[in-house]
Amino acid sequence: MRIDDLDLRDLLELQPQGGIMRFAGQRAVILDTVALGLLRRTLIETLGTNGARSILTQFGYAHGHRTAIVMKDAFPWDSTREWQIAGARLHKLQGFVIPEQVAGSSEFVESIWHDSYEAEQHLIHIGRSDIPVCWSQCGFASGHLSYVYGREIYCVETRCRAKGDAVCHMICRPREECGDALSELLPFYAKASLDEALAHATAALKKAERQLKSRKQKLAAYRVDEDEDEDITAKSPAMSKVLELAQRVAHVDSTVLITGESGVGKERLARFIHERSERARRELVAINCGALPENLLESELFGHMKGAFTGATQDRPGLFEAADGGTLVLDEIGEVSPAMQVKLLRTLQEQEVRRIGENANRKVDVRVLAATNRNLLEEVKAGRFREDLYYRLHVVEIAVPPLRERAEDILPLARLLLANIATRMKSKVTSFTPGAVEQLHRYRWPGNVRELENAIERAVVMASTTRIDVEDLPGEISTASAASWTPGDQRSLADVEKSYILAVLDAQGGNRAKTAAHLGISSATLYRKLAAYGVTGGS
Repeated sequence: MRIDDLDLRDLLELQPQGGIMRFAGQRAVILDTVALGLLRRTLIETLGTNGARSILTQFGYAHGHRTAIVMKDAFPWDSTREWQIAGARLHKLQGFVIPEQVAGSSEFVESIWHDSYEAEQHLIHIGRSDIPVCWSQCGFASGHLSYVYGREIYCVETRCRAKGDAVCHMICRPREECGDALSELLPFYAKASLDEALAHATAALKKAERQLKSRKQKLAAYRVDEDEDEDITAKSPAMSKVLELAQRVAHVDSTVLITGESGVGKERLARFIHERSERARRELVAINCGALPENLLESELFGHMKGAFTGATQDRPGLFEAADGGTLVLDEIGEVSPAMQVKLLRTLQEQEVRRIGENANRKVDVRVLAATNRNLLEEVKAGRFREDLYYRLHVVEIAVPPLRERAEDILPLARLLLANIATRMKSKVTSFTPGAVEQLHRYRWPGNVRELENAIERAVVMASTTRIDVEDLPGEISTASAASWTPGDQRSLADVEKSYILAVLDAQGGNRAKTAAHLGISSATLYRKLAAYGVTGGS
């Protein structure tokens, strides 16, 4: 038999009603490639790229080795040579790849691979790769060739569709002829590499468990809820609605426009959306569009080629390419020039970029989250912002309310920030005095969350005990009057009273007798008000 005589109809035995099927006389199963792609993603997320690569390479090696053994005696080959080179044909018949042998090559074996299922599934589930990804197929070729030639043959992929190449390209050489390019791949064929990856994963898991336990203990010490999300909190109805909407849009790929005053946490909300999206395993890249002049912003976003301008000493990808498969946050989008607005619109519509000095376009898969403290619709009416770009960005708008309009969030957010800052600064400060809590609620926070964070950091530095007191706060906060008011505050007197009473109760550790004494009201009055607020229990 010759390899051209191999036919799937002769190799595959199956019963129409299902059950056991055989390939070349050996039991086989049919697996969905998407399921294999999901397995690949799970391996990478669990063991890291090197660990996953080691497993899939060794699996492929075993598959190729086993196939060579089975096929040796399965058919009456015309020659040993026909059996030796049958591996590529079998790989094709099994649906893994369409190989094309490169004739006249100086390599031991050289092939072009078309329609690699591994490259396809890696792009779908992981995204663009910096390295070749047809690991099990290289393993298969290596395992098959090593058996049929009776010596160690190692195969390496030099080009790959998952990297953006047109095709996948593979070369194989005997171990004794391996140069530096192949030698660095040898550990992926060794069991020690897999053992090391598993040990690393186990150690990483134990470390994560210790960190989680430590964080829970620290949050309990600072009286922070475990479910608080880093420095985003939503005790107020207004912020709860914002996070609810953010949760919903995280699961779709629509462009989101995040609006709000400076310092309200727009970029943090963008990170919140990214981390709950399908793109969370890829990069989140952020840039402040208002911090760079137009020529530098263009280079940062789109990249440039060597020699494109003075100082361009090498090719450099832009942030759109860096965020490929992930999320790009365009902060202060309202600050970009009209010329840059045109280029951004084209990139968003076509999902491709062109580096400065380059003629070809490059496809990118990027979700864009834009943020601004300007009213872009007013900017459109004034002719300073393109209407078509505005509607391209304004698929979903999330307006983050200022801190003064969500007073219920001030103390929980202050505690969360205190926990993070004190941990970073290795400080023993763990809480606020009732007086400090009162001043935090009196102040209007024109700088919003950013100002609150800076104030907490300053207070941690100044505190002489384990509690932040009034005098530890910045002067404008420590002297804020309870009568201070701004036109943006739309709360009723009852809401202000409720916020203040609950804040004092919280500052007193839930002790109602101390809270009533601090407020100057009777315990009965306090109990009646708390019951109206739906607060039960306590002492």
